[in-house]
Amino acid sequence: MKQKDLSATDSFVFYGVFALLLLGPLAFGAVEPWAIFSLEAGAVVLFIVWTASRFLSNELPISWSPLFAPMLLFAALVLFQIATRNSAYRYATFSSGLLYGAYGLLCFLTVQCLRRTSQVKILAISFSAYGMAVATFSLFHGLASNGRLYWLRTPPHWSWIYGPYINHNHYAGLMEMLVPIPLVFSLSIYARGGLRKAAVVASAVMATTIFLCGSRGGVVAFMCELILLVCILIWQRSSKRSSLSNRLTLALFAILLLSLSGWIGGYATIGRLINVESTRHEITGSLRLAIDRDLLKMFPHRPFLGWGLGTFEYVYPQFRSFYTSYYIDEAHNDYLQLLIELGAAGFITMIWFLWLVFRIGSKKLRNWPADINGAVALAALLGVTGILVHSLVDFNLQVPANAALFYVLCTIATMEPRFGSFRPPGDELLQIDANNRQPHFLV
Repeated sequence: MKQKDLSATDSFVFYGVFALLLLGPLAFGAVEPWAIFSLEAGAVVLFIVWTASRFLSNELPISWSPLFAPMLLFAALVLFQIATRNSAYRYATFSSGLLYGAYGLLCFLTVQCLRRTSQVKILAISFSAYGMAVATFSLFHGLASNGRLYWLRTPPHWSWIYGPYINHNHYAGLMEMLVPIPLVFSLSIYARGGLRKAAVVASAVMATTIFLCGSRGGVVAFMCELILLVCILIWQRSSKRSSLSNRLTLALFAILLLSLSGWIGGYATIGRLINVESTRHEITGSLRLAIDRDLLKMFPHRPFLGWGLGTFEYVYPQFRSFYTSYYIDEAHNDYLQLLIELGAAGFITMIWFLWLVFRIGSKKLRNWPADINGAVALAALLGVTGILVHSLVDFNLQVPANAALFYVLCTIATMEPRFGSFRPPGDELLQIDANNRQPHFLV
């Protein structure tokens, strides 16, 4: 196989991976069996295409990611649960293992195929436009909802629908990962003029829907993202001109966010966010705390390897300490659910995974406004941070569409620097000094 054909195959796999990531949220978060199968089958097909192209070319170069080590250990723990019958329900563990295998394949293919600066530009524009489109649709759907998904499909049980998601909290989780992409881009030196304004508007509209969807956890997570971004901007040494530009950009973003939230949501949004026990037929904060206490009582029964991946909904009823008419199939705390399902071994593996993400990703932030590698890492880290905060009170990482995007963002944050500079809009040509990474403009 010629090098040209190999490059074409890599492009096909690259676009295929990110098409799966973008289509998942539109399929109600990929929570239904047909959507889960599509995600798994799509990942396997793309992996087969990539592997076949390498064998036909007699080349099998594999780019390694530091995250592959904890991911392989996680896979080994799940396989051990299945092989030794340590799982309380082997079929559930096997089924969940297949889904996590699909996440792993998407991360692997991302590392192999995301190599060119032009691809980063395409992703930034695509994800920003996609997020803007989904947010705009969700705004109209929220204002004129008839209780059906896309105004057509009635969900299998009553839920708080927002946008394409059955659960408004999971919609907020998607936006937590997407908002940082245009926002970080608008603060970089590559966004100028109309492109900068478009990025600010897109991020403001997307962020507005986090408030309007009524997800308290989503709002807290998003505010944590903003606080982290501001801290990084303060830490980042920049010129007076760049600092002023960043302040104006953030000010415009804040004005648009507050104006849109107040104009569309008004007092109803504020009342929802400050009233913790405002339920609208959803699980309350006190009920989530009761679930957390029950989970801590479950842990000593199987402390090392847990009850089995994906078995929470089958095991928890025998430990539940309260009566409720709700069917509790998730823990509403991703950390405790992982602790229960995979024990201390799985929990330590998760800590290792996240430690690598933030340790490696943060090393690339030194001059992120002028370095594409740093800007990409920052956008990914902000999105990851939002989901991790939200996971304390919800289960976004049990939603396949959100989980797949989360793990791919983690992988992108830890990739070695491989992107160069590209020409920004305008008449100036940007060059970056290879030694001190400082930007220079040639007129």
